[in-house]
Amino acid sequence: MQKIRCAIAGANGRMGKTLVEAVLATPDVELAAAFDIGDDVEAALAGADCLIDFTRPEGTLQHLDICRRLGVHAIIGTTGFSLEQKQQIEAVARDIPIVFAPNMAVGVNVVFKLLDTTARILNEGYDVEIIEAHHRHKIDAPSGTALRMGEVVAAALGRNLAECAVYGREGHTGERPAPQIGFATVRGGDIVGDHTVLFAGTGERVEITHKAASRMPYALGSLRAARFLREKTNGLFDMQDVLGLR
Repeated sequence: MQKIRCAIAGANGRMGKTLVEAVLATPDVELAAAFDIGDDVEAALAGADCLIDFTRPEGTLQHLDICRRLGVHAIIGTTGFSLEQKQQIEAVARDIPIVFAPNMAVGVNVVFKLLDTTARILNEGYDVEIIEAHHRHKIDAPSGTALRMGEVVAAALGRNLAECAVYGREGHTGERPAPQIGFATVRGGDIVGDHTVLFAGTGERVEITHKAASRMPYALGSLRAARFLREKTNGLFDMQDVLGLR
């Protein structure tokens, strides 16, 4: 079978360099292009089957417009999109196939599945708190992964995350309302990405944790997404689709 020709956006960044390394080490994938800010994106994508993009929302959306014009598949690991920007991605997916996920790591997506099951079982008498930690350079908070964890848990509990989420506490906050889902954010050093969801009950607590020791799991998951899209013509998918976890 012909190799998948992947183009990497943000190639000079931390994640971009890891993606290039992963592509070069993977037999069924080849590097079509690696580009960064100021490069000719259209020329870079002209010879590609798919784009892997872990940059910033505005840049990713510009790249997607070119992908749509050229018929290039897209794997989006960028986080921090607004609701309107997510709707733009949905519109593009009517013309090309896209995998859009807040975290491409296989282990994290297994955790999403575990959280759904756990929340359905621990649906009474347990308070839910989500704690995440990343390196000092991360520009959005909470992380896209933490927010997705909150969405999964809220959906399993029949709650609307927008109505029950609390993003930090300070001062005299009063007693914790039972429906709340709390988020705590840590930023420092070179932490790649740690996420813990805590279900705290009376006399016990359950903690589900994922810790990334490097960025390679995100890159390897992205390549699985590229294989998944090979035969697709359009549609919006996430890593749950890629891994058959629906």
